[in-house]
Amino acid sequence: MSKLKAAVAQYDIGYFNQWSEFETKLTHWVKQAASHDAKLLVFPEYGSMELASLFGEEIYKDLGKQLHAMQDVYQDYEALYTELARQFDVMVLASTFPVLQEDGSFRNRANLYGVEGLIGYQDKLIMTRFENEQWLIHAGTDIKVIDTDVGRIGINICYDTEFPLIAHQQVEAGADVILAPSCTDTQAGFYRVRIGCQARALENQCYVLQSPTFGNAEWSEAVDFNTGRASVYTPVDYGFPDNGILAEGSAETAQWVYADLDLTEIARVRQAGQVFNYRDWPLQNKLRGPN
Repeated sequence: MSKLKAAVAQYDIGYFNQWSEFETKLTHWVKQAASHDAKLLVFPEYGSMELASLFGEEIYKDLGKQLHAMQDVYQDYEALYTELARQFDVMVLASTFPVLQEDGSFRNRANLYGVEGLIGYQDKLIMTRFENEQWLIHAGTDIKVIDTDVGRIGINICYDTEFPLIAHQQVEAGADVILAPSCTDTQAGFYRVRIGCQARALENQCYVLQSPTFGNAEWSEAVDFNTGRASVYTPVDYGFPDNGILAEGSAETAQWVYADLDLTEIARVRQAGQVFNYRDWPLQNKLRGPN
């Protein structure tokens, strides 16, 4: 499939008294995107942390306790995304989830679901100070590419977008689309990720889709303030927007942002663009720095 309609979530953090409320919310989001003929849906980093509200204030106000409590709903979380992907015939990147490992540590995991269930996942590779120093979530170790019906896809989770070798390795392995779920509490944080995403789209001549959490949830110890705009970034070249932004959300409301991706255009611009950023990447290795 060379053409693909994507829906990128600017996703608000909710508060739930029972699981069915979350189920209703997520179903509404997926149904809305499917009604606009979107086939690839992207949710943000740590959007799942709204589920900590199910466990009461003693849990959601404690960074450590909420991670352990969340494991009680992880199987239901996976099952719901699987069912919604099947029901609405879409591929969906779930909001990242802190998944408990056998050694007792946690990984910030992005799961990609299709009509037949889990297609693949990517753990966050480079952790922020908050994750390292306060939340004690550990880094993953493997850069993955995921084979899908629309080609190979890479995932860069938030801070990972700011490190060029991750996305480049994924693109070298065949990914023309990079999904970038994010969670940032300041404008500066959002723009760091945005600049990283645009740089990755520029240097690899690929699409990058950024989905952020949005709005305030002051009850939450983990995701209390959320700043960002859902956006789709492109190469900056013939046939693409001059500023490299194909679509972006407003700053006012939670929403889906839609964009039509044409993967044949990625191949074209790499072969006949004004510049050859992707092809010329190896030239850096021949340059010598100051003595």
